[in-house]
Amino acid sequence: MDQIISYISNRRSGGILCMVFLSAFFFIGLGDVHLFDWDEINFAESAREMLESGNYSVVQINYTPFWEKPPLFFWMQALSMKIFGINEFASRFPNALFGLIYMITLYILGSRMKDINFGIFWSLLFFGSFLPHLYFKSGIIDPVFNYFIFLSIYFAYRVFENDHNNYKNAIFAGLFSGLSFITKGPVGLLLLILTVSFFIISQVFFPMSTGRFSFQNGIHLIRKHCCQVTVWKELALFILGFTLIVATWLSAEIYYHGFDILVKFVYYQIELFNTPVAGHGQPFYYHFVVVLLGCFPASVLAIPALISGQVRTIPTFRLWMIGLFWVVMTVFSLSTTKIVHYSSMTYLPLTFLAASYVYEVHLNRTALKKYVLYLLGLMGFVWFFVLTSILFLLDRVHLIVPYIRDEFAVQSLLTSVSLTGYESAIGVFFLVGIIVSFYFFVTKRALKALFSASFTIGATLLLMSIFVLPIIEKFTQGPAINFYKSLENKDVYVETAGFKSYAQYFYSKTKPQPNPNRKDMNWLLRGEIDKVVYFVTKVNYTDLDTIKDIKKLKTEGGFSFYKREPREK
Repeated sequence: MDQIISYISNRRSGGILCMVFLSAFFFIGLGDVHLFDWDEINFAESAREMLESGNYSVVQINYTPFWEKPPLFFWMQALSMKIFGINEFASRFPNALFGLIYMITLYILGSRMKDINFGIFWSLLFFGSFLPHLYFKSGIIDPVFNYFIFLSIYFAYRVFENDHNNYKNAIFAGLFSGLSFITKGPVGLLLLILTVSFFIISQVFFPMSTGRFSFQNGIHLIRKHCCQVTVWKELALFILGFTLIVATWLSAEIYYHGFDILVKFVYYQIELFNTPVAGHGQPFYYHFVVVLLGCFPASVLAIPALISGQVRTIPTFRLWMIGLFWVVMTVFSLSTTKIVHYSSMTYLPLTFLAASYVYEVHLNRTALKKYVLYLLGLMGFVWFFVLTSILFLLDRVHLIVPYIRDEFAVQSLLTSVSLTGYESAIGVFFLVGIIVSFYFFVTKRALKALFSASFTIGATLLLMSIFVLPIIEKFTQGPAINFYKSLENKDVYVETAGFKSYAQYFYSKTKPQPNPNRKDMNWLLRGEIDKVVYFVTKVNYTDLDTIKDIKKLKTEGGFSFYKREPREK
C-alpha cells in the first residue's frame, strides 16, 4: 500500500490513473436497478420522448411541454440513449461520466492551486463522501448543473486574483454560467452573483490583510475598483460569454414557440422558490442536517476550515468556498421547496474546505482537533448503525410492521423478496474500514486515512447498490414497475390514480396519442374511451372501486391494478 500511495502522491500521471480507477465505481451496476420516482424517471422520460417524438427543442413529459427545465441535460440523456438504448444505464450514464470528469477536474485544480497531495485530498474527499458519491450513480440533473456553476465561480475567482489571462477567464466564467442556465435555470446565475457579492463585501469591509472592519476604506476601495476600465471590460466579456450560450437557446425557443416559454419558465421558478412544490416543504434546518449526515466524512473535516481563520491553505479561494457554502445553505433554507439535492452545490466547497484542513494536518501545521476525532467516530458509528439496521430489518420486516399505520407502507414491506443472508457483511466491512481510517488519523497519517475512508465508503455504496438497493426498490415500487413493463409498446392508456408518478410513461414506453382527451382523468375514468385504460393506485386509495365499469385486476405489494375497457357500441 505504501508503494502505491507513494506513486500516486509523487507523480501527476499516478494521480490521474488513481482518479480513473476510482471513477469506475460510478459505472459498475449502473443499470441494475429501475429508475426511481420522481426525478430520475421524470428526466429519463423527457429524454425518451425527445427520441420518440423527434422534437429536441422542447422538453416534454407525457408529450406535453415541460417548461420547468431547460434542455441541456435531456440532450445528454437522449444522446446516451441513442448509444446504449432506452434503459437505466443510459439514463444514468451522463452523471457517471461527469463523476470521472469531477475527479480529474478537482485533482488538476487542487494540484495547480497547491500541489499533488492537495489535489488527491480534494478528489478523494469528494469520491469518499456518501451523497456526493451517490449522485454520480443517479439520473438527476444536479451533478452536471453544479459542475458548470462551480467552474463559473472558479474562473470568476481567477479574474479577481488578477490572473494574467483575465479576459479569457471572464469569458469562461460567462460560458460556464450560461451552460448552468440552460441545464437547470437562472438559479445558477443567482448563486454566482451572490458568491461574488459575498467575496467583494468581505474584502471591502474586512480586508484579508487586516481582518478589521473599516467603512471608510470600504468606500474608497469600491470607488477605486469600479473606476478601473478593466473591470468593465471583464464584466462585458462575462456577459458576452453568458449571452452566447443562453441567447442561442432562447432565440431558437422563441422562434419556434413564441415568448410564452419565457413567461411559463419564469413563473415556475418563482413558484418553486415560494411554494412547497410536490409536498417538499421541510423545516428551515433541513439542509443543515442533510449536509452534515450525508456528506460524512467531508462535513466533519470541513468544520475547522469553515469556522476558523487558522486554516491558511489557499486563503483567497477558501473565502470564495466559504461564501459559496453559506450562499447555497441560505438560499435553499429560505426556499419553501426543500429537496435533498437542492443543497448538493455545497459538496464542492465542503470537500475543498475539508481538504484544506486535512492538508494542514498532513503537513503538521495544525493538530487534528479532538472534537473532529470525536465527531468522526460518532458519525461513523451512526452510519454503521443506519446501515446495519437497514440490513437487519430488510429480512425481519415483521418486527416493524405492527408500528406502521400507513396501509401502503405495510403492504409494500410485505412484498416477497429473497435475501442471501450475507448482506449484513456489508455493515461489518464498513465498520472495519472506518476503524482503520480512524486509526490512521489518530497516528497522523492523513493520506492513508483518506484513502482508507474513501475506498471504504465507495466500496460500501457499491455493494449496497448491487445487493441491497434492488431489494429496497422491490419494496417501494417493484410491483408497479413490473406491471408497466408488461404493457410495453401496447396501444393502451396507462395512468396512476391518487398519486403522482412518471414511471407509467417510461416503463410502458408510451407513444404520442392523437386523442386530445388522453390527459383528462375524468374522461379516462368515466368518458367514452377509445381504447383500454389501465390504472395503478396505492392500496389505501379506493375511489376506483366505486366506478362500475372499472375492474380490479389484482393487488400486489402496496399497489392495486385496474382495467377499463371501451363500451361496446
